[in-house]
Amino acid sequence: MAEPISPITLPPAQNAEQEGTWLQEALHRWLDEEFIPEAVNQEIARRAAQVFVRQRMEGENDVGSLVIAIVTEMQAFDFSKSFYSEFAVANAVSDLLLASLGIDRCCGQ
Repeated sequence: MAEPISPITLPPAQNAEQEGTWLQEALHRWLDEEFIPEAVNQEIARRAAQVFVRQRMEGENDVGSLVIAIVTEMQAFDFSKSFYSEFAVANAVSDLLLASLGIDRCCGQ
């Protein structure tokens, strides 16, 4: 029987605003590089970072919970001018956070 995946947690936020700025810039760069740069990418990154910062300020450290919050709240975002969806954005945030922790996202390692 397979073992459950252990939760991945971020260290408690020391400066949630600074983390949000980093995430917004990194996500915007990722969105622009993954397909083509679009004006809406900046707004997508800003909104996802807002959700992230609020969650961190409320004490959320679990990466899975942060990703679920981003998916849930980004459902209200109008993605009609984008190649992306709330799921793609949340997955990108997860990958960026894992990379920032030095965790390889491939193969559960």
